[in-house]
Amino acid sequence: MLARILLCARPVSATLPALTRPLAHSTAHMDPGSGGRPVETAIRTKLTGALVPAHLEVHNESHMHAVPPGSESHFRVLVVSASFDGLSLIQRHRLVNEALREELSSCVHALAIQAKTPAQWGSNPSVAKSPPCMGGSKGDHSVEVKLAAGRE
Repeated sequence: MLARILLCARPVSATLPALTRPLAHSTAHMDPGSGGRPVETAIRTKLTGALVPAHLEVHNESHMHAVPPGSESHFRVLVVSASFDGLSLIQRHRLVNEALREELSSCVHALAIQAKTPAQWGSNPSVAKSPPCMGGSKGDHSVEVKLAAGRE
């Protein structure tokens, strides 16, 4: 399991070479670029392919939690898609979770989802704020040791 988690720390070129190009419909502030963010890039690419969103935001919120710098473990996504028309909130979340099954079973620890129809987004284009980290492993420095040991 630790080896699967460490996949998140590898450079994009080593893990997801086909996903290094920016998405054509992403705006500049959402451009994944070619930096070392393979999980964020995979999330963006998979949601785009599965749900064809009219609007997509992927926020890496790992820095708000007790994880090593540069981690990709905590995300918030906003997906606006016509695929959600007529679906309940739980059905929408299931579609997002299904698209990200691999990431959720390996290196993504937390995923906050906002799933809106284009009509909902048009009437309320707001993004929910994340609450502060309540602790978890905040005082447990063994997490860093475990991650370092897995890289050796």
